Amino acid sequence: MLANYFPVLIFIGIALVFGAVLLLLGTLVGPTAPNTEKNSPYECGFEAFEDSRMKFDVRYYLVAILFIVFDLEIAFLFPWAVVLDQISVGAFVAMGVFLGILLIGFIYEWKKGALEWE
Repeated sequence: MLANYFPVLIFIGIALVFGAVLLLLGTLVGPTAPNTEKNSPYECGFEAFEDSRMKFDVRYYLVAILFIVFDLEIAFLFPWAVVLDQISVGAFVAMGVFLGILLIGFIYEWKKGALEWE
């Protein structure tokens, strides 16, 4: 019974050794001197370590949430596209309705200016 798990244990051991070697090489070879570019804010658009009561632009978060919503909705298209030649007319119409709702939501967000970044 334990012989079945032996290859898995070998794989875990090799992975741990490989990870430790890479971490060690990274600390020995890699640059460690921080500079202003490395410490500058990215992705969020404001300084990360300032007063917690400062005002910030909510549009970044709105665009990020809209991206996630539309990206997840588009992910539903992949399984449908794989079996497109095997589905019925009803499934095709259901996906058409889904895409129509998605298009209406996209046009609404576009008209409201939620996708604009100034």
